[in-house]
Amino acid sequence: MSRTTDRRTTHLTRRLVQLYAGLTLYGASSALLVRAGLGLEPWGVLHQGLAELTGISIGVVSIIVGAIVLLLWIPMRQRPGLGTVSNVFVVGLAMDGTLALVGEVDGLGARIPVMVLGIVLNGVATGLYIAARFGPGPRDGLMTGLNRVTGRSIRLVRTAIEVAVVVTGFLLGGSLGAGTVLYALAIGPLAQLFLRVFQLPAPATATTGSSDPALPAPTTTAATPAPPAGPSPVATPPSGQAILPQ
Repeated sequence: MSRTTDRRTTHLTRRLVQLYAGLTLYGASSALLVRAGLGLEPWGVLHQGLAELTGISIGVVSIIVGAIVLLLWIPMRQRPGLGTVSNVFVVGLAMDGTLALVGEVDGLGARIPVMVLGIVLNGVATGLYIAARFGPGPRDGLMTGLNRVTGRSIRLVRTAIEVAVVVTGFLLGGSLGAGTVLYALAIGPLAQLFLRVFQLPAPATATTGSSDPALPAPTTTAATPAPPAGPSPVATPPSGQAILPQ
């Protein structure tokens, strides 16, 4: 029992590390896209536009928008998790922190690599925090909630939200460009790849038979758990869970 409890504690610790490492890296990668100046991810366009309009830092704007979106969960009866609430604050703080550390990038020869690095790190971050399974980000939950309430497909709801967000952000002064297009094309495959890389094993549970992996498994077929037929639900998120920035 003690050994099983230790494994569960280790499993939880790893999940927490993945969650906060992923959210921090997400904010940092978004900041790199800002410094590249070649176009932001859809919600980043809105955040930057609002920051230009209000004079508030883009990280604080991200926190405010995330909190407002989270309030929209209430009428849709969405339930936030630790990852949802952490997402609101950690990403924005990490974004402002990175912008304070990384100065302006001059010249197209430097801005393109920074843009590519930002997109790749964003995919890594997405895989980390979603694989931790502490709940979707506020914007993910908005999409899945609208999908459930309206009966419209995830694809349609996501497209409608992102088009509205990008257009609004652009009109407010947000950066729309090659980086936005490249992000839209690359983030899906990248996130899927890193979801598999950071997939967590199932926590140890007390079951019949030996719980010690060092001991040989029972030879009886019925007593041996069958391996999963494919990747876990974390590696392939259900259709209701999109891979959106925050």
